[in-house]
Amino acid sequence: MATTSQRVFIESLSDFVQQEVVLRGWVCRMRVLGKTTFVVLQDCSGEVQCVATPESIKEHHLKLEDIVEIVGRVRQEIRAKLGYELDILQVRVLNRSGQHLPFNSFSDVDSVGSETLIEYRPLALRNKVVGNVFRVQAALLTFFREFLTERRFTEIITSKLVASGTEGGTNLFEVKYFDRVAYLAQSPQFYKEHGVAGFERVFETGHVYRAEPHATSRHLTEYYSLDLEFGFIDGPEDVIQLERELLTHIFDGVNKNYANLLSSYREQPLPSMLEVPCWEFSNCLELLKASFKRTDLTDDLDPQAERQLCQLAETETGIPAVFVLGFPLSGRPFYTAPRGTKGAANSFDLLFQGVEITTGGQRLHRREDLEQALQGRGIDPANFQNHLRMFDLGMPPHGGLAIGLERLTAQILNLPNVRQATLYPRDRTKLTP
Repeated sequence: MATTSQRVFIESLSDFVQQEVVLRGWVCRMRVLGKTTFVVLQDCSGEVQCVATPESIKEHHLKLEDIVEIVGRVRQEIRAKLGYELDILQVRVLNRSGQHLPFNSFSDVDSVGSETLIEYRPLALRNKVVGNVFRVQAALLTFFREFLTERRFTEIITSKLVASGTEGGTNLFEVKYFDRVAYLAQSPQFYKEHGVAGFERVFETGHVYRAEPHATSRHLTEYYSLDLEFGFIDGPEDVIQLERELLTHIFDGVNKNYANLLSSYREQPLPSMLEVPCWEFSNCLELLKASFKRTDLTDDLDPQAERQLCQLAETETGIPAVFVLGFPLSGRPFYTAPRGTKGAANSFDLLFQGVEITTGGQRLHRREDLEQALQGRGIDPANFQNHLRMFDLGMPPHGGLAIGLERLTAQILNLPNVRQATLYPRDRTKLTP
């Protein structure tokens, strides 16, 4: 028989001591000790131990992961983890779990294969080790939005179906679009710039797509990008300073609100990013040569160099992070503003704990400069007319950045593979579930 009392979440049980309540959730643990059966119930807010005699609930044949409704009375119990237990008065089974699950919600996930955890993702999410990764990830999104909204940024939502790529190249997923071809967006870059001309300060969170056949622990073909763009800047240093403040706000929020959870993944709280240094790309090559005898790099950094630079930054500042500014302009998108006259770009990467988590910089804001940049790369500006005409509407000097959410999550929680921070990973071989 269905109950009529209002359901209570487990985290609120301390307000109902000596009262009868209705709980709903999953059976995550069970044990029988003498004449007492203990049923640990889990809902989205926490876990609580429920107590009954074996005879009183044996007719329900409860097993792990069954979904149940329990009516019971809250009782103080100093030996219990929460300081109280629930004496079971009535049980109603809402749905049965399968008979032969590959693991359960309190399994040691280190003994479960990564592919199995993905194939049975809902069950894995009820395991705290897995589920907490995505709770932190959700918090990163919350604090990202919070910081920017408080600073007059407007959140925009732009199309992921586009007529051409923002960065050129062949790393585009082609889509049949009625009688013509469209592509999945590599980036919201053009739309962000349009947003600057309309709102001055904008941000977007959304999926982007890269048809690159990577097979590394840091790449995905579909990932979630945290993008921002703002106008009236004097140079890329303004964007870098904003990111220092942004990440410090995000990290402070995680440290304060998820301290116990965070301690399971890293020994130290997340650092303040306000003092993260900014090194010129050319100086980085000299540092790598002097400290690690690296002479093989000329126009970009490889993963080993990123780790080595973070190591040098940590030795100097105590923070394993560094902004690298002034990459060769030839390796950056056509809309990137030049840095000086020697072929450098006003473009930067942020390296954090040995991995690049951000790319950003200052953009060209005059139409004639964009057309010249396109022509310099052998591209006909006519191919970008829909974008270029936006620069006739009054485009201020501007810049921005993009942060890969999955990479940021993985670095914060010291996860060895970005797929562990991706709910349903997509790479060159995986398209299910």
